[in-house]
Amino acid sequence: MSLLAHSAEDPSPAARTGAPDSRSQLFNDSTTEHYRRSVAEGVARIADKISATRRPFTGVTVDGLSPTVAGIDLEQPLHDPAAALDELEEVYLRDAVYFHHPRYLAHLNCPVVIPALVGEAVLSAVNSSLDTWDQSAGGTLIERRLIDWTARRIGLGERADGIFTSGGTQSNLQAMLLARDEACRTALARENDPDAGIPGERPQGATTPVRRTDILPRLRIFASQVGHFSIEKAATLLGLGAEAVIAVPCGPDKRMRADALAAELALCEAEGLIPMAVVATAGTTDFGSIDPLPEVADLCARYGAWMHVDAAYGCGLLVSRRRALLDGIERADSVTVDYHKSFFQPVSSSAVLVRDHATLRHVTYHADYLNPARMAERRIPNQVDKSIQTTRRFDALKLWLTLRTMGADGIGELFDEVIDRAADAWKILNDDPRFDVVVEPQLSTLVFRYLPYPDDRDPVLSDEVNLHAREALFASGDAIVAGTVVDGRHYLKFTLLNPETTLADIATVLDLIAEHAGAYLAARPEPALSAAS
Repeated sequence: MSLLAHSAEDPSPAARTGAPDSRSQLFNDSTTEHYRRSVAEGVARIADKISATRRPFTGVTVDGLSPTVAGIDLEQPLHDPAAALDELEEVYLRDAVYFHHPRYLAHLNCPVVIPALVGEAVLSAVNSSLDTWDQSAGGTLIERRLIDWTARRIGLGERADGIFTSGGTQSNLQAMLLARDEACRTALARENDPDAGIPGERPQGATTPVRRTDILPRLRIFASQVGHFSIEKAATLLGLGAEAVIAVPCGPDKRMRADALAAELALCEAEGLIPMAVVATAGTTDFGSIDPLPEVADLCARYGAWMHVDAAYGCGLLVSRRRALLDGIERADSVTVDYHKSFFQPVSSSAVLVRDHATLRHVTYHADYLNPARMAERRIPNQVDKSIQTTRRFDALKLWLTLRTMGADGIGELFDEVIDRAADAWKILNDDPRFDVVVEPQLSTLVFRYLPYPDDRDPVLSDEVNLHAREALFASGDAIVAGTVVDGRHYLKFTLLNPETTLADIATVLDLIAEHAGAYLAARPEPALSAAS
């Protein structure tokens, strides 16, 4: 019997067990109807779920949900897409945290626009990998066009370039990598030049050249004291250590103080250290504050430091009527943008932009099997040449379809609406004696806390009350707010990124917080009288 005949007569293991043929699950030209039906059913399920969602969360606990997930036998498939979706309702959809709900006010998670969801479906099905031209073709050109568009919106100039990333943490990491290697390159060239005339850098008569390992311990990064933790993480990953990051004090408005930065840079220089980079934030996570970008740019130019702007949150201003809040960003050497925050894109969609495309050489490595150097010489656009990732999703497609459907102004209108709402909510909070609000927002975050006493004479009790109120509100599922620490004390936080959130929603959530706080206070035992009394 021939091998062909044997194969035709011998049933597959799937056929012998009655299970569907695994090949029928592959998406190709012969399974398009199966794909269409399966995706349509999945879309119908999630559409029905969103339509019926009345709270942002069910309040389920870790202990409550863990047994359900642990009880799924992954060795026993269901062989039925409908059954799998039914099961998904129990382990995920029922208890998911829904960012589209107007009383989700916690983190920097936005509701997403429909054109981007269409893009997500397309990019997942085609499954392009944006590392090389021979895997992505048109996808490469679309991503490059969007990088150029963003760079022009920022004002970085004709030599600008960049790459899409998984998020702000990765974008900041890549920016700090470029800043580190540029600082090392510049310092080595200067300090190994006997005619440079730099006092105190090398002992007189020294002949041993300065090495990169001599430079690294002297590098310093300057960032706002309320800047993102990913800068310290990047310094650690880059071999500098978290101690290389100098926290620059902020003023009462939670913006980096230019005079404090100037003092830190002068001290750095006096101690023979190297100001590798200054990280200015355009939209801090807690306060939405924007550092004084023009003044930071002036100081970076004076001290030869790389200027990075972390605009992961504030990048929505690029399409906003408030664009002037970003004045000075055009002088940056690199910029982080998170489209999945203020451009209403699904996770993940981020990018890092650089003023000079030549600096991306610090992440360029060639592999003969993937992107040999001869391809660069032939000007074949392999995106892996400027990314710290290799395989990358075509996340740029979501933004492309959003811009082609809604336009930049449409996105900007949504972001302006949440900023307007935050400004109105600040007035409510500022006028409400039950609460203390920290700072008037520039963007759409509000940090505040409930006051058991109007004069906050018992801050420890205030901490307990606010921690309880947040946890109790989360457990109820009626709303979700975030928490943070300001000057050692516990505060609550609204992050407004949903244009559907109304002032009535905000007022209701404030009342709920007050109710939970009041219940906690009422349940406390009366303080015992001292013997002296």
